[in-house]
Amino acid sequence: MSTWLYRLTVPRQTFPGDITEAEGAIMERHGAYWSEWLASGAALVFGPVADPSGFWGLAVIQAEDEAAARRLAEGDPAIEARAGFGYDLFEMPGAVSAMTTNA
Repeated sequence: MSTWLYRLTVPRQTFPGDITEAEGAIMERHGAYWSEWLASGAALVFGPVADPSGFWGLAVIQAEDEAAARRLAEGDPAIEARAGFGYDLFEMPGAVSAMTTNA
């Protein structure tokens, strides 16, 4: 099992300050999607990041390999919507979490 950082990029730098109704609906589905993976244990944490240079989303996930991590990323309703959202995926070799230290 590997740990991955998923970074959701947003459609524009002014997001979410000028979120549209359609984008709001996408974000609701996005939150529900990651909540399910959180409940299953595949996601360790997720949420928005208030970066001074612009908001972005973060999920830390566990997956068997990069292909499995990409399937999680590409299944995100924000990505599936093809509404200007994108993602980056980075492996976190040697990541330590409460789950790994208590195992």
